[in-house]
Amino acid sequence: MQKDFAMQRLAILYVATLAVMAPLDFLFLGVLARDFFKSQVGGVLGELNIAAAIAFYLVYPAGIVIFASNAANGNWQYAAVMGALFGFFCYATFDLTSLALLRGWTWPAAAVDVGWGMFVTAVSAVSGLLIANAVAR
Repeated sequence: MQKDFAMQRLAILYVATLAVMAPLDFLFLGVLARDFFKSQVGGVLGELNIAAAIAFYLVYPAGIVIFASNAANGNWQYAAVMGALFGFFCYATFDLTSLALLRGWTWPAAAVDVGWGMFVTAVSAVSGLLIANAVAR
């Protein structure tokens, strides 16, 4: 019985995290920072690969749950710190690799992207945790 509850809570945590992260990321990348990224790295950007985008939005929230919110045991402050750290390491890995390998990737784009990654991951971890705690009582 307790195992079923834990699995149900984990599923709620994942769905809630995904439901927070995806719209925030679409808003930031598609609206708020769109012109900035086009001006910084527009020459490197291609057409959106829908399958890869879907895969990212299914995988990344699982990482947030595993490494930040589920490990927090209900503590939103811990989820926020671990979410920000997870976001830092994941986004820094992408951006530093892009700086190392791609002509046209810029330091300002990398800095903004890493900062965004930290923010959106921390907010998603905390929000997912709070929603899961409220729903899975």
